[in-house]
Amino acid sequence: MTDGAVLDRIDTRSGMIRIPGGTFRMGSDRHYPEEAPSHRVTVDGFWIDATPVTNAQFHAFVEATGYVTFAEIAPDPKDYPGALPHMLRAGSLMFNPPTHAVDLRDWSQWWKFQFGATWRKPYGSGSSIKGLDDHPVVHVAYRDAEAYAAWAGKALPTEAEWEFAARGGLEDVEFAWGGELTPGGRHMANTWQGNFPHENTREDGFARTSPVRTFPANGFGIHDMIGNVWEWTTDFWSTRHQGDAPKACCVPQNPRGGPEADSYDPRQPEIRIPRRVLKGGSHLCAPSYCRRYRPAARHAEPVDTSTSHVGFRCVVRDELTRPT
Repeated sequence: MTDGAVLDRIDTRSGMIRIPGGTFRMGSDRHYPEEAPSHRVTVDGFWIDATPVTNAQFHAFVEATGYVTFAEIAPDPKDYPGALPHMLRAGSLMFNPPTHAVDLRDWSQWWKFQFGATWRKPYGSGSSIKGLDDHPVVHVAYRDAEAYAAWAGKALPTEAEWEFAARGGLEDVEFAWGGELTPGGRHMANTWQGNFPHENTREDGFARTSPVRTFPANGFGIHDMIGNVWEWTTDFWSTRHQGDAPKACCVPQNPRGGPEADSYDPRQPEIRIPRRVLKGGSHLCAPSYCRRYRPAARHAEPVDTSTSHVGFRCVVRDELTRPT
């Protein structure tokens, strides 16, 4: 299919940006071990949403289909052997900041499974998304993101597609906008300022999610690839990247992650729930705790898990593009 034909196909779908295919160096050797090794990969051209999917867009999907998200359904005890019966209720993980400094090795100090927390009620019972139409939808599990993408005639991006788009055409820089986190003191993304998790000085103007397009777009014209909310990709989690191909002719094209079986959490061998790769960091990423506000950064998320800081965006691939 020619680029013109692709354009005709997409014209009815507003809010997408065309990303040309190309070869780039994926990952990083300078930060967390799961980002290494840095290696060359090639991706074909595709279209990507200019922003994360918003509450308004997800609401339109639910209204059209009657879809019920994972967080709105009580867990099946068969899937969670050993779980306490009183915890097998519908809900989602919600950031619950402590009032004082805590042990940063214990994430349970600031995360709480909140019964009744859903995309409609992001802070639990009594909350709503009124006034948040242009904020990213949250409390969406992987299945929910896939369902939305299928309804919209789109797909979720691979990790390589996502990272290529996030880099905005820049090579060998830390961030989606260049080499400094806050160039000239300007905040380029919605992240955490202050001592995490108990002190947020909100120098960027936000304590939680922010309206999409609040911060500058990257070089491809895409907003919020970094910060605000983590975003689902289709790749199964792997603890490391593959190394560089031995010859220039053999650079992987449209690569995918490792096998599903390798994505299971080894700390919970009795639970066989796949994990997928999240990208982009969120409003909870802080220099003092989580420096994952970079295109190379990645995180493992079980497919059954939804939280108050994870969302997604979609892609449309060229007719003959097939991830390998």
